[in-house]
Amino acid sequence: MLKTRLEEILGECMEAAYEAGDAILEIYNTGFTVEEKKDHTPVTEADLKANEIILNRLKPKYSEAAFLAEESADDLSRLEKEWCFVIDPLDGTKEFIKHSDEFTVNIALVKSKRPVLGVVYIPALKEIYYAVKGKGAFRKTAEGSPEKIRVSSRTEDIRAAVSKSNSPPNIREILKGYGIDNIIFAGSALKGCLIASGRAEIYYRGGLTSEWDTAAMQCIVEEAGGILRQLDDTEMLYNRENTLNTKGFYILNSEKNKINLKEGIDI
Repeated sequence: MLKTRLEEILGECMEAAYEAGDAILEIYNTGFTVEEKKDHTPVTEADLKANEIILNRLKPKYSEAAFLAEESADDLSRLEKEWCFVIDPLDGTKEFIKHSDEFTVNIALVKSKRPVLGVVYIPALKEIYYAVKGKGAFRKTAEGSPEKIRVSSRTEDIRAAVSKSNSPPNIREILKGYGIDNIIFAGSALKGCLIASGRAEIYYRGGLTSEWDTAAMQCIVEEAGGILRQLDDTEMLYNRENTLNTKGFYILNSEKNKINLKEGIDI
């Protein structure tokens, strides 16, 4: 049973993320072309190569699980499975294209629609975040040993993590209306990891994202003591027929920092 093998699966997911990250960096450093998908989002050969590497490593080992990956055709038979890997082989493709270094490899394992394992790897920084439900969240850099991470206890002068590529031009003015002056711009799932490791307190996203953008990050945030919910305050579930996160979401270090986002505002 997969439940009794979560530590082993975590190790495999981390190795898959490292291997995919190496392939991404090789392409990142040697040049690449950019194409547009049907949903008008960009894709590069790095997205596709990383997707292939992760699936080739995990699928043969965990055939009893379903797989939902951004760059693979969806198979709705996954809905019949209790366990499902949710994979974004290159989260933050726009940051990859801009050479900002803030792109990630996201791998999650979901049980009964809830994330129980999450890995977020930042190849350019050689930094990895990971968690297993009930075991806490951890961060490891290239130089150091794994360290347990925890959200901050800050409820004053809070820091907002904001998307580098998707926030509106007047984001500072918007947040100032909520009494927030301290803004940290970041790409990809790194924003959630900033909150999980105590370096930011809130992140609000009103626009569309997908399951693979949030699943791994959610496990890490929650195991670090944080909160991830949809904007209507309901629980975010996974391995759904519609893979779009249509309601938006927020991440908090504490309920005390929740803001009532005005309808129609996308931050």
